[in-house]
Amino acid sequence: MASNTLDHLGKLLLRVTVGGILIFHGVDKLFSGISAIESMVMARGLPALFAWAVFIGELIAPALVILGWYTRLGGLLITANMVTAITLAHTADIFQINQMGGWQLELQGLFLFGGLSIALLGAGRYSVAGPNSPWN
Repeated sequence: MASNTLDHLGKLLLRVTVGGILIFHGVDKLFSGISAIESMVMARGLPALFAWAVFIGELIAPALVILGWYTRLGGLLITANMVTAITLAHTADIFQINQMGGWQLELQGLFLFGGLSIALLGAGRYSVAGPNSPWN
């Protein structure tokens, strides 16, 4: 297989993995609600309406990334979502090690740096919009 083909397959695998895992978090919030997030947002002095942005970061952005349509935008939204989540809920855990010896924020780190990588790399050939779309 040509190196170029492997690059495009790697981008597809990254998009589907990061977007696919993250979208489950959004679906869970869709069905179970976001009252906990609203409480965290209001505790920081922000309006509760701000919590609804979680659906952009955990449903819309992963869908864009998985499909390969406005992929770079989706990656940036995922990155912003994770910076917000870490700031609101996980600042005390940034330098913590979990019981298994790993970083306490492994999953959040995967989403943060995976989203940033997707924003930098783009969608590749195997995407709805194709590799030459301006946001792919």
